[in-house]
Amino acid sequence: MRQISNFQRRDFIKTAATGIIAATGAGAIISATTVENNTAQSDNIVQKVKTALLSMQRASWEQGVSMQAMWESGDFEMAYLMAKEAVLRQTSDGRLSVVYTDNGVTDPAASGEVVFRMAEKTGEAEFTEAYKKMLDYLLNKAPKSADGILYHVLNSPEFWIDALYMAPPFLCVAGYPVEAVKQIEGYRKVLWNTEKQLFSHRFHDEKKMFPNEKFWGVGNGWAMASYARIIDTLPGNMQTERTRLIKYATENIKGCLPFLRSDGLFHDIIDDSTSFVETNFAQMVAYTIYRGIKSGWLIKTYLEKAEKMREAAHAKVDEHGYVQGVCGAPMFNSPGRATEGQAFYILMEAARNNLM
Repeated sequence: MRQISNFQRRDFIKTAATGIIAATGAGAIISATTVENNTAQSDNIVQKVKTALLSMQRASWEQGVSMQAMWESGDFEMAYLMAKEAVLRQTSDGRLSVVYTDNGVTDPAASGEVVFRMAEKTGEAEFTEAYKKMLDYLLNKAPKSADGILYHVLNSPEFWIDALYMAPPFLCVAGYPVEAVKQIEGYRKVLWNTEKQLFSHRFHDEKKMFPNEKFWGVGNGWAMASYARIIDTLPGNMQTERTRLIKYATENIKGCLPFLRSDGLFHDIIDDSTSFVETNFAQMVAYTIYRGIKSGWLIKTYLEKAEKMREAAHAKVDEHGYVQGVCGAPMFNSPGRATEGQAFYILMEAARNNLM
């Protein structure tokens, strides 16, 4: 991989060997051998999860979140290869990672940040051309509301909370942070429930009604993860917006935590105990908490909850590396396996390693 051999890996690859923080916050002294053994075990599990992920067929958003997991965990060779594939599968209108057909408006933009990062790191023209085409699609071609807020699918004027993760982080890093915040505000305006401090899933803009008003866990996870990424990448002259996003993220975390089960997991519909117990949302919340504490916008008392969620997710990884019990592909209406569940295990571990 000549193009990326000079990456400054030491700036990105972190280890947990500097210490392990117990969920109780106690200052117990742990031997170096214990730390090394725990780190090695964790790395082994992450590798198995990654291998299982790479076996999976992937739609555009699944390719995007997988690429992001490789990038944030420091696997730049794999991020590079996946970005190459995202570009290969770019449609003429600019959407990345499209395999044959794809109804997504914002989903293809989930691949955008890593393609942009590869353009920065390698200088390869195909990456630069590809991310600019993806930007042009979002800014000038994609279907939007009268207020300029991106619809999530091509065949219906709907806002989905998923979109808050798919497009705004890419817009932010690629030079359009004001547009990124605008999109976030647009989705919040129609999908955020102030009383519950949770997001509903889908809103139909023309009919002015909710095809799905339920508080889907993974949907709220997409929102939290987006906040965490954008808070860290907003330019220094947007402190007012950063403060506002911190408030939004903190409210969303507080809204979900009362529904955390004793086993460290949540129900698929956060406030509906009759819905199935689901794994991925816990990973997404833990990821957001780790990043928030690392960046200084979330207080350390949240760490105990994150560690509990991480422990629960860890117990769900089977012998093959599949994270079991996530909101399962391809219909996402029952517990099973999903690429995004694999990716967020890796993202969660990377965020924790970066914090510890």
